[in-house]
Amino acid sequence: MDSPRTRALRAAVDLLGTEGLRALTHARVDERAGLPKGSTSNYFRSRAALLTGVADWLAEADLQAVGPAFRPTTAAEFVDAMCWLFDLITRVNRVQTTARLVLFLEGSHDAELRESLSRGRAALEAGATEGLTALGAADPVVAARMVAAASEGLILHRIARHDDVDPRPIFELIARAVAPGAG
Repeated sequence: MDSPRTRALRAAVDLLGTEGLRALTHARVDERAGLPKGSTSNYFRSRAALLTGVADWLAEADLQAVGPAFRPTTAAEFVDAMCWLFDLITRVNRVQTTARLVLFLEGSHDAELRESLSRGRAALEAGATEGLTALGAADPVVAARMVAAASEGLILHRIARHDDVDPRPIFELIARAVAPGAG
């Protein structure tokens, strides 16, 4: 059974991912989570604290899901891992990803939220850098940023436009570009 704090965070993600930023209030989170009134505000005193809490929680969940899975040793494994990850993010975890996109837009004018989002991205990028180093990328840091940028564009289009593009050819091109010798 999830703690009340975790239930509040799950409910906040659900509200952000299904109804958008305007739907996110402490009272609506309490209601959605089945918590007594005032519970969410005990954990997150302000709306800003709630947004940052959600961003941190989503980043932690991403690291737990992605970290162990992203250890490719060949270009083909890299492509398979990226396609799996793309499907996880845009289909299985669509609501969470939509919530994250809402947070990204809000972070454009909220420095504290932007910092939280940046920490999450840096952690994911570090993991990608390790994997790309193992693949033999000439510049794994730049390669990880390229993978992240391309992935974010694909994710945005899949979520916002319901674009059902096959990401495999794009990830194959990236694999050839970042690690041409990885068989």
